[in-house]
Amino acid sequence: MPPSSTTGDRSPSPAAPNIQMVDLKTQYERMQEEVDQAVLEVIRGGAFINGPAVKDFQSGLQDFLRCKHVVPCANGTDALQIALMALGLKPGDEVIVPAFTYVASAEVIALLGLSPVMVDVDPFTFNVTAELIEPAITERTKAIIPVHLFGQSCDMEPIVRLARRHDLYIVEDNAQAIGAEYTFSDGRTARTGTLGHIGCTSFYPSKNLGAYGDGGAINTDDDTLADRLRMVANHGQNRRYYHDVVGCNSRLDSVQAAILNCKLPRLEDYNARRRAAARYYDEHLTSLPGLLTPARLPASTHVYHQYTLRIDGDRRDALQQHLHAAGIPSMVYYPVPLYDQEAFRGTAANAIDFLPVTDTLCKEVISLPMHSELEEDTLAYVCSRVRAFF
Repeated sequence: MPPSSTTGDRSPSPAAPNIQMVDLKTQYERMQEEVDQAVLEVIRGGAFINGPAVKDFQSGLQDFLRCKHVVPCANGTDALQIALMALGLKPGDEVIVPAFTYVASAEVIALLGLSPVMVDVDPFTFNVTAELIEPAITERTKAIIPVHLFGQSCDMEPIVRLARRHDLYIVEDNAQAIGAEYTFSDGRTARTGTLGHIGCTSFYPSKNLGAYGDGGAINTDDDTLADRLRMVANHGQNRRYYHDVVGCNSRLDSVQAAILNCKLPRLEDYNARRRAAARYYDEHLTSLPGLLTPARLPASTHVYHQYTLRIDGDRRDALQQHLHAAGIPSMVYYPVPLYDQEAFRGTAANAIDFLPVTDTLCKEVISLPMHSELEEDTLAYVCSRVRAFF
């Protein structure tokens, strides 16, 4: 039996560095002067809502994503909700979503009176596939929400073909994969979030591109959808006090936009640093029996929002306790399938009780520290403790 703590481990035990699951403090210190100046300019200018910083960020993100329209909003969950509202779906319409994801992806479906249809995911990439989506399509299905989980794209080309064949909308949940690239079979490449009809992302502080508070954005290449998205996000109005639809109030404030303007030019570097950390983990952990390192979809780059292992044999929780005793944080994303959450009992259109891969992943996954500021001594210590467990 592997140890559940460092007790009894005779392997060398280097001193534990101060390890963070996400190190926003060091990241800030590297650009403190620039961020402080940007925030101060907003405060001095007094344009706290829809000010120049927001317009600059909108333009910058459009260029980064290589898309026509970006609509900044208050958070990633709002982005998903606004996207579904803009599509004009009706109560009872079905939206297909993976069961292995954060609650927001399905929450907005139920919130709008739509029916979430939860499907299983690939056991290696953790992402939904066209083969898993197709059997769930019915005459009531109107949209698919592929979630680019943990930092790499779903295999989107087959999903796009499937959606076209059945006349379905694709709303990409790109909260964890901003900056990832997908390559189609003809050699064309595109950023995640631009592969379907609408892309949604989050700027929660721990994201690869994180603000210092809440923030989100919606993007599309469709002019008509863009107008609709802007209107829904702004109380359903195009002209002030003239409300054409029931909308909501969701804005990215100027302070957060100013911070994101400082970080967006660094995003490629942040993602490259995450990839380097992931390569180190791979090199030092792939030989361990009973442990699977993250799989890569050949058609997608990976930006490693999370570095997530699978631990077989009901040993995941023991490993987490072992790491905690060694001063190493870890997280389980996600411990409970969405269909087993109390909030969704009776709401899933196909009354899912059990999806084998999702159920297994919830028992086996564990994520190691992953961020752009990881140093080699930290990575070496984490790997040494993981190896000691096995």
